[in-house]
Amino acid sequence: MSLIRFENVVKRFGGHAVLDGLTFGVEKGEVMAVVGPSGTGKSVTLKHLVRLLTPTSGRVLVDGVDVADCTDRELEKIRSRIGYLFQGGALLAWMNVFDNVALPLRECTSLGDDEIDARVEAALAAVELTDAADKFPAEISGGMQKRAGLARAIVRESDIVLYDEPTSGLDPVTSVTINRLIRKLATSLGITSVVVTHDLQGALAFADRIMLLKDGKMVECAAPGEFVKSQKPAVMEFLAAMKGETI
Repeated sequence: MSLIRFENVVKRFGGHAVLDGLTFGVEKGEVMAVVGPSGTGKSVTLKHLVRLLTPTSGRVLVDGVDVADCTDRELEKIRSRIGYLFQGGALLAWMNVFDNVALPLRECTSLGDDEIDARVEAALAAVELTDAADKFPAEISGGMQKRAGLARAIVRESDIVLYDEPTSGLDPVTSVTINRLIRKLATSLGITSVVVTHDLQGALAFADRIMLLKDGKMVECAAPGEFVKSQKPAVMEFLAAMKGETI
């Protein structure tokens, strides 16, 4: 069974179905990119995995456990396995980078200071940010803030990381760095990744598969080479829009 599994998930807000029968799986160690027009349910999909939202109908499974129906103890166990990189980085301005990354360990574990220090140092090294440990968020670039947020997402030794627009607001060079790190962490640490992104070129470089959502439905899910060759009208329209073409 897939490590992550959506089974005919419907999510309605009022009378509007943001997700409409969504079914897909993500395998252990896989990097899945989720692309599509704005408002088509990409971020809503991520929120279901940590039960920030629950389905109107259907099931969301993490390692075989139905997230919506699990106990609080089971939910905490699931959440402890999942790191979440928010779109804005979500760093606390009054803490330096080291303390921002250490925060989940200090709040959610009983680890001693030495173990916390070792894990934070390892996470910062993994995202190539060791030299910024003593700096505050206002003192570092947007790209470095994203990397600090990523270090915090993996510091609990998460085996699943959810990325919500990780390159939003970044320049092209910094975006390449973030996309490279997504692939690096998947390869070196075996992290299973779900990446909501508008950066199609980045997704083509780092993803094992790319899923296109439109109107809350999956219209394509394929390896990058197959995705760009798809003859499905919605994919062709999306690819043309990404190239700035008209159809």
